[in-house]
Amino acid sequence: MTTRGVLYVHSAPRALCPHVEWAVSGVLGSRVGLDWIRQPASPGTWRAELSWQGPAGTASRLASALRGWELLRFEVTSEPCAAAEGERYSCTPGLGIYHAVTGVHGDIMIPEDRLRAAAERAGRGESDLSAEISRLLGKPWDDELEPFRYAGEGAPVRWLHQVV
Repeated sequence: MTTRGVLYVHSAPRALCPHVEWAVSGVLGSRVGLDWIRQPASPGTWRAELSWQGPAGTASRLASALRGWELLRFEVTSEPCAAAEGERYSCTPGLGIYHAVTGVHGDIMIPEDRLRAAAERAGRGESDLSAEISRLLGKPWDDELEPFRYAGEGAPVRWLHQVV
């Protein structure tokens, strides 16, 4: 099954940009040249966006290929398809990687075992239930990435289809 999604590189040091392109090219199976523009939210860094199409699981492979670089901020999304739910990955230097399953309307779907664990931690007084749910929904990542998202409005987006 084929799906499509978007890779948002919110900020990357200039020296890391070619490495990001190589990693994405390796996942998509074709040469990728991103249109890098300056990231005003973090002077000295660059941003790029890429719309992609490929088999279900491509978002996971893209996130895995990019997650090891400490200075990289990115998000990868994929749309739901007949064989898989949608996905969202967010990554920041301070928080690491966040993964969420998304439904057909874009809502984050939290598995019941994760909700139970959050409720148990809150019930034992280890944390606040509201904070637990906020983390399950990815709010800390959204809070950190929001200035980078706005700074990128109007950036060019290029569609790339994976050859299988």
